[in-house]
Amino acid sequence: MKKTDIHLQQVNQNMKPKTPDGCEECLQMGSDWVHLRLCLTCGHVGCCDSSPNKHATKHFKATEHPIIRSFQPGEKWEWCYVDKVIIE
Repeated sequence: MKKTDIHLQQVNQNMKPKTPDGCEECLQMGSDWVHLRLCLTCGHVGCCDSSPNKHATKHFKATEHPIIRSFQPGEKWEWCYVDKVIIE
């Protein structure tokens, strides 16, 4: 079994977003974002690393929740922060 498989077992593939209208922190502070990412552990919606505030990565660093999914319409990929791999 690959390491990423262990992380996939720790997440909810049917996770509902806490803030479906955008990045949780950017909405609170009135900031813009580029793309959104959904944490598959807790439902946090954060902005991507191309965004000024990089809230998805900051969320990982604070929580160690391993896997995010793109929250962009039509995109289905996931990223494991721990193993640094794309999951398709």
